[in-house]
Amino acid sequence: MSSAPSSETFAAAAAGVVAMARYAGERRWVPATSGNFSVRIDERLAAVTATGADKAHLTEADVIAAEISGPKHPRASAEAPLHLVRYAADPSIGAIAHIHTLPATLLSRRHEAEGVLRLQGWELLKAFSGVKTHEAVLDIPIVPNDQDTDRLAVLVEERLKAAGPVPGYLIAGHGLYVWGATARDAIRHMEAFDFLLTAELHEENAR
Repeated sequence: MSSAPSSETFAAAAAGVVAMARYAGERRWVPATSGNFSVRIDERLAAVTATGADKAHLTEADVIAAEISGPKHPRASAEAPLHLVRYAADPSIGAIAHIHTLPATLLSRRHEAEGVLRLQGWELLKAFSGVKTHEAVLDIPIVPNDQDTDRLAVLVEERLKAAGPVPGYLIAGHGLYVWGATARDAIRHMEAFDFLLTAELHEENAR
């Protein structure tokens, strides 16, 4: 059986990838071609940004169909495993975004030794799927950076399994990974994280 998706199915997933990437690019969350975005196509495949693509000006030609559990695509970026392993671990995830906002990067370094960044008391926590009250406490895992992304993906999944339900995680000195059931959800979660982490950074700096 061929692993290739239909052109219509791929185009729909790629459109979600492009929408996330351009949204992030307009807000300068993916400087210097950084960041990665993906949308699940089905249980076997995900549409993922290709290596070296300028995310702020992404087109469908910059998106590939990668196997979630299979050989590496020749155009896959080094960070593709961090997307694909998430899809394999959680069938409810339909889209993943990786961005490099300044607050995420700074806070990930500041709290690396603790291994977690606690978010609580903020009304905008309710922007995350499943969160119903500002009284919720979200402990966002922070994992150490590693250029071996296959090894890093395994560590991430170990930390997420121990953490319980969270909408994303931080890589120390690197950036933020966030996900949702759809590309629209992932965009909302990106924006919520940007506001919350900016607020957290200002509050910490004022203490």
